[in-house]
Amino acid sequence: MIRSVLAVLAGIAVLIATSFAIETAVNPLLMWAFPKSLPSPEALAANPWARTLMFAYGSLCMAAGGYVAALVARRRPVTHAAVLGIVQAGLTILAMFSPEANHASPAQWILIAVLSIPSAIVGGVVYKSRKPNDGLEQAPTSA
Repeated sequence: MIRSVLAVLAGIAVLIATSFAIETAVNPLLMWAFPKSLPSPEALAANPWARTLMFAYGSLCMAAGGYVAALVARRRPVTHAAVLGIVQAGLTILAMFSPEANHASPAQWILIAVLSIPSAIVGGVVYKSRKPNDGLEQAPTSA
């Protein structure tokens, strides 16, 4: 039980760390590269191409979180990844009702919540489909 809780928390930590790191790097880069189209963070949040990019890297970060949840849990990796997705979907719905949520429409918040579940499951499936000794070389039996 404790390992399961830690697995979901580790997945959330990876999701937060990776998505904030990407956002910190990409947002100023986009505003620098396209100063007329994206002069401010508000314009960035309203631009459909930028929103699509945010959905894409958010889904990848969610899959990474699902992978880490599966890795930490070891048993029932896809189930733990799915639980991570459900928890994140719930947190997203809660965030939708916060006073700071005016930078996205309710439809965008709901889309993010709905997509977080299959994205996390993808991470769990990727973990489950790996071979047990991936990346490990066989040690010679005699030298």
